[in-house]
Amino acid sequence: MKNKFIQLTMIATMLTACNAPKGNEVADDFNYNDEQFADLQMIRYKVQGFEDLTLKQKELVYYLSEAALEGRDILFDQNGKYNLTIRKMLETVYTDFKGDKTDENFKGMETYLKRVWFSNGIHHHYGCEKFVPAFTPEFFRAALKTVDAAKLPLADGQTVDQLCDEIFPVIFDPTIMPKRVNQADGEDLLLTSACNYYADVTQKEAEDFYAKMKDPNDAQPVMFGMNSRLVKENGKVQEKVWKVGGLYTEAIEKIVYWLEKAKGVAENDQQKAVIEKLIQFYHDGDLKTFDAYAIEWVKDLDSRIDFVNCFTESYGDPLGMKASWESIVNFKDLEATKRTETISSNAQWFEDHSPVDSRFKKETVKGVTAKVITAAIIGGDLYPATAIGINLPNSNWIRSAHGSKSVTIGNFTEAYSKAAHGNGFAQEFVVSPAEIKLMETYGDLTDNLHTDLHECLGHGSGKLLPGVDPDTLKAYGSTIEEARADLFGLYYLADDKLVELGLTPDKEAYKAQYYSYMMNGLMTQLVRIDLGNVIEEAHMRNRALIARWVMEKGAADKVVEFVKKDGKTYVQVNDYKKLRDLFGQLLAEIQRIKSEGDFEAARDIVENYAVQIDPVLHAEILERYKKLNLAPYKGFINPVYTAVTDAEGNITDVTIDYTEGYAEQMLRYSNEYANLPYRN
Repeated sequence: MKNKFIQLTMIATMLTACNAPKGNEVADDFNYNDEQFADLQMIRYKVQGFEDLTLKQKELVYYLSEAALEGRDILFDQNGKYNLTIRKMLETVYTDFKGDKTDENFKGMETYLKRVWFSNGIHHHYGCEKFVPAFTPEFFRAALKTVDAAKLPLADGQTVDQLCDEIFPVIFDPTIMPKRVNQADGEDLLLTSACNYYADVTQKEAEDFYAKMKDPNDAQPVMFGMNSRLVKENGKVQEKVWKVGGLYTEAIEKIVYWLEKAKGVAENDQQKAVIEKLIQFYHDGDLKTFDAYAIEWVKDLDSRIDFVNCFTESYGDPLGMKASWESIVNFKDLEATKRTETISSNAQWFEDHSPVDSRFKKETVKGVTAKVITAAIIGGDLYPATAIGINLPNSNWIRSAHGSKSVTIGNFTEAYSKAAHGNGFAQEFVVSPAEIKLMETYGDLTDNLHTDLHECLGHGSGKLLPGVDPDTLKAYGSTIEEARADLFGLYYLADDKLVELGLTPDKEAYKAQYYSYMMNGLMTQLVRIDLGNVIEEAHMRNRALIARWVMEKGAADKVVEFVKKDGKTYVQVNDYKKLRDLFGQLLAEIQRIKSEGDFEAARDIVENYAVQIDPVLHAEILERYKKLNLAPYKGFINPVYTAVTDAEGNITDVTIDYTEGYAEQMLRYSNEYANLPYRN
């Protein structure tokens, strides 16, 4: 898999944040928690240090933040061809409905709309299943007829009834577009997925189309298909490229407008070169240009401000090739970065001492840089649900030849932690007070370290053997790649080297992460899945694969086991040292699969360990979790930046405000950044 993200929220974060601040920590009166609905909780994040930036840096953040919001509609359309139309219909009724807004149908529609906003479409952002409306077609049709038809997304000559006839099956019929991304083995993954990356193209046709483009002797291959929709027109399979003058041009032109302004206040020549090359890519859509941009971005190490703004995330494509649009604007946390710099400066040591076969190790680790950042704004596939760690670029040859940049998003991990204080999760699911104490003492530290190791070293470790196609693992590539990075981090968390480097205080700290990871992979991540469903999301599959594999392989010695207390199931770790050995053994096998491109082995290990769920255990976990009244998924509300100008229009300051509500923000974004036609 090409993308290098850890999706949140991690259940471990709930565990390590269950107590009030200790020691010399200053009480924080910032309101992190906002509203909760369905299975979602909205929280706020603080952009600490923004006020200390120079005026030029604030101006740069402002321009890049505007660019980060202009691409919002792209993701909605990528997630499903009807999403923009449905969003507009729902928003129009939500704001203009003249009937009884206390009616249960209206309330059900309101919750549905909030879920659509959160997931950038009508399918769950994590599980990919289509939402079930808690309002009737009859109510929605009648409501649509009460609003001004000019505000509805009507096609030329279309009536409101005709619009309803077109769209209602997509909303209300559970058999139509039931999955945004289908990963079921043996099915045509394109024809059974609702994502809008392909049109009238079968899985075989898509695989054959891109296979013909690839040269096995090309040492610097581009990421074919990354920035296009693959369609069949007049019987011919062809690409529609996302660029200025191509598909999504209306939004991309606005992104480029703000990038041009950002270029004018770049911190240095290298950062300016990054922005210029990105603008060029948005214009020409040439994947060689994108690689050139990625190389310039990796070289930009001296800027305080950094950003991602492009087609990046590839989990939304069942084949793991097409990239969804996303953006994040950030600046370096100078103090916290000392931790990640310690890790990255020892990258070669970690590579050399990895338990994988020497054939799969990099002889020389190049350009691994890492930092802790403060996010200023998020957009596209990072909003509202986001990551806590990022490692880019995705291209294997660029990473080998030029290196990569890894970040841990410090203010997001802080916000998750603050929002979870006193939620009762640990008391319900952790096996004993001893483990709770362990995680209270070391949990935040080891969570952050595992993220650092995952992003900075895990994704950057190892190599493909010559001639191995980076896409050869197909639908299983995402899970294998995330398992590889997670295992790298888990294995080294217990290493004496971390104590030697001052990253962990003693030889006991790693146990906090080991326990929480096993509990999450074996049990508690199941709170995110409806009873009767299987595991489909790549990160969840990764965690299940690791936890179940090591539990099975260590069963004879009872390294990890399920125990019963008062009729409830708990995870118990009996031998942490053997658990580490098992992590190392699995890492060696996962790296072999990746390096050799062993599709059948990838398929076997994922299907055997990462997909199916014990229905009895699942029902128990859901029932216990329900009593806590918690939301298993979290998402963020962005701050609002306002440019203060003088009489000549020059920016004299940029202010930041945290008071905008969730619905208020989403409606404003739909009004100010609705750049695409409803039907693309």
